[in-house]
Order: sequence, then C-alpha cells, then structure tokens
Amino acid sequence: MSTQNIAILVFILISINYRMDMVCFACSILAMNQEVWENQWQDVIRQLQKQLPSQKFNAWIHPIHAKKDKHTITIYAPSKFFIRGLKEDCGTIIGAIVGDVFDADTKIEYQVSLTEAKNAPASNQNKTSSKTNTQSNIDGAIDSRFTFKNFVVGSSNEFAFAACQAVADKPGESYNPLYLHGGVGLGKTHLIHAISNQLAQKSDIKVAYRTGEQFTNELIKAIGSRSTDTFREHYRKVDVLIIDDVQFIAGKTSTQEEFFHTFNALHEVRKQIILVSDRNPHDMSHLEERLRSRFNWGLVADIQPPNLETRLAILASKADLAGITLDQDVAYLLASRITNNVRELEGALTRLTAFSHLTNQTINMDMAKNVLREQLNVVVRSVNIEDIQKRVAEYYGIPPKEMRSSKRSRNIAFPRQVAMYASKELTQSSLPEIGEQFGGRDHTTILYAHRKIEHKRQEDKVFDDEIEHLLTTLQG
Repeated sequence: MSTQNIAILVFILISINYRMDMVCFACSILAMNQEVWENQWQDVIRQLQKQLPSQKFNAWIHPIHAKKDKHTITIYAPSKFFIRGLKEDCGTIIGAIVGDVFDADTKIEYQVSLTEAKNAPASNQNKTSSKTNTQSNIDGAIDSRFTFKNFVVGSSNEFAFAACQAVADKPGESYNPLYLHGGVGLGKTHLIHAISNQLAQKSDIKVAYRTGEQFTNELIKAIGSRSTDTFREHYRKVDVLIIDDVQFIAGKTSTQEEFFHTFNALHEVRKQIILVSDRNPHDMSHLEERLRSRFNWGLVADIQPPNLETRLAILASKADLAGITLDQDVAYLLASRITNNVRELEGALTRLTAFSHLTNQTINMDMAKNVLREQLNVVVRSVNIEDIQKRVAEYYGIPPKEMRSSKRSRNIAFPRQVAMYASKELTQSSLPEIGEQFGGRDHTTILYAHRKIEHKRQEDKVFDDEIEHLLTTLQG
C-alpha cells in the first residue's frame, strides 16, 4: 500500500472516530438535558407536596405526568373533567412554582392523554376519559365520548338531533348543507362529534373536521408557502366537510372566497357539508351574501336552551359519566338555577365532585349551596316558611291555615303550591323540612309543586312576572 493511500486511510479512520465522538457527545448532552428536566420537574412536585394538603396533592398532583418542549411544559391528565378541577384548584400554585423552578417565560399547557397520564384513578379512566378518535378516515380531532347514544334529547334539541342522525345515516343525501346554530354550551359540538364518530365506522367515507379558525389559518399558511393548490385538493377530496364556529370566517375576504369555491365543488358532487355556528345565517354580520344564501340551501336547525326536565336528564347523564351518585334534591337545585348553559351545569357538577373528593364529604344540599353559592346565587335570607305562607295566603285571599290543610280544591291547592315553591327558593330548608311545615307532606309533594310552578313560569310570561314580583316582595 502506498504512503498516500495509508495517509488517506488514517484520515478516514480519524474522521470516523471524530464523528462517533461527536454523536456520543450529542447523546450525552441530550441525556444530561433530560436528567436536568426530570430533576427540575421533581423539584416542582416536591414543592407542591409541601404546599398542598395531602388530600389535594393525592387527588390532583399524583395522577399527572409532564413533558417539556423548549419553553412549554405540557401536563397530561386522565380527562377533561380532571383538567378542569386541576386548573381550578391548583392551577395558580402550579404556575407560580413552575415560574420559580424554570424560566419566567415557561408556558404551561394541559392535555388529556390516557397513555401519558400516570396512576390515573380507574374511575376517571373508565367514566370520564376524553379520547381522540384516530380512525384513518377522520381528518381532525374528534372526541370519541360524544355519541348519539349518550346525547340527552329534549324538546329543545330533538329536531337538530334527528337531522344529525339522518345526515350520519346518509351523508350527502338527506340535508345538504346541514346548518346547526345555538348558544354556547347547548350541545352543538356533541352532535357533530357524534356524526363523525358514526361515520368513522364507514371506512369508505373520508371526513374532515375543522373549526373556522383552523380552516382560516391553514389557508393563510398555504398562501404563504404557495401551496394553495394542495390546500384546495385536500378539502375537495373529502366526502364530509364539517366546519365548527363557521362565523369565524365572516369578514375575512380570502377565506370566504376560498370557502365559497370549496362549498360549490363539494355540493355539486353531493358531498355532505355540515356547518355549525352560534347564530342564524341571517344574523351573521360581514358574511358575503352568496355564502349566506348557500348556508340556507339545505336545512337550518337551531338548538334552544334545555327545559327543566332535560337539564335534570343531562345532569343525571353527566353524573353517571363521572361515576358519581347525585342526590335528587341537589340535581334539582342545579337544574332549576342553571338554566341556559349545559357546560355550566357540567362545571357545577365538576366543582361539587372535586370538593366532595378532597374533603371526603357526601354531596348534599348544604354543600351544594355553599360550594356553588355564587354560581347559584344562593343567599341566606331572613324570611321563614311561616312568613311565606302568610304572605302568599294574603296575596291569593285565603286563610293562612289552609297552607297546612288537606283540602285539594284549586283555589286552595294552587296558592299552597306557590308557597311551597317560594319556600324552596327562598329558604335553606330541606324538602322534608318544608313538607313538615305544610301539614306533614312528603318531600315528593314539595318537589312536584316546585316543578309545576317552574313549568308554568316558563310557559306563561304574565305568571312569571307575577311570581317574580311576589318573590321580590317576600325578600323585602
């Protein structure tokens, strides 16, 4: 071998050895970084354990796990239900300690992940886990918990529910487009996820699910990278396009232009389009008229706030999903005070469950009124049941003694039911205690009277004003 070849060989061997050293060095750096991160996170955990009561630490901190990526720490927890309680009870202190241990600009994010969460309570995993649908024919984050089976149907949403089922059964044939609208927290998202989960079982149907903001951001990115043709091709090959919060695109000229052509391309070949908004197309300001017209081509279905019976059924369903037993009186208290938003009902249930778990107390009326006093607008009032009976009897022109009598004639029974309703609304007395003051009646009689008066208030505006005036007078 020539001297030149030997020199080349030596150079190659040195280069290989150098590169291997560099790889080992890089691996060592990564290992050191991982070790530093783990030590820092354990420091966070130790400080939390020192500053939190043991019950709260075991309930909220023990089940979580975390990962760090640059300046963001992602905390993984068993469920959305768990995350809400964790952020409400421990979010502030977690943020303060993370800020001390890591850089001041470190961000904290919370995510649900059954695979990442450690030691999650079995009841949470079985009952409240939020698992993203990963079916290959679904493009978008779909919550597999939301199905038609566990959607609570009432008079306020039965039309929208039936329309969504029809679309899921025969996409592109029944109602196209399907436009759902209603206020916040009424079940619109549940329904479109239910559609997606049913369609996930049909491998020959490709579904794309986006929010209006996501669609807009993808378009902006495509324009910036000069890949709008790829963007268009992607959305025009789907069988079902679902856009949540479609009102977001209103006023955005480029997005409306692109969506107009995407809508036309899909509609012409009988592909299903589902749009969801917080308002009717006619009430959407800054929306191009040609889009407004197309939104009304198919079926427009609205979802109204649920009535009392539906709210009670929703609470029962949520409680079952969370794996808890909810007293009927407590459920009725929540359902009668939180009237417009299903998410608020779920939030109230989350707070009660967390408080019960952390204090080892049974959920009852006293706890609910204390823990949820601001949300329920519960105030301790000086008025008592006897005062209510006298004032209501005077208002309706009957002797106060009839409040305790067994007479059932309408001119006696109806004022008595009003007095029972007012007693439940304005005092801290339990149903059995109220029943005792009305001649020893059963608690179910009080509950029936309250439901009857509440229903009449919802149906009769004049009567509602009358009762509101009476309640105000009693509080004065």
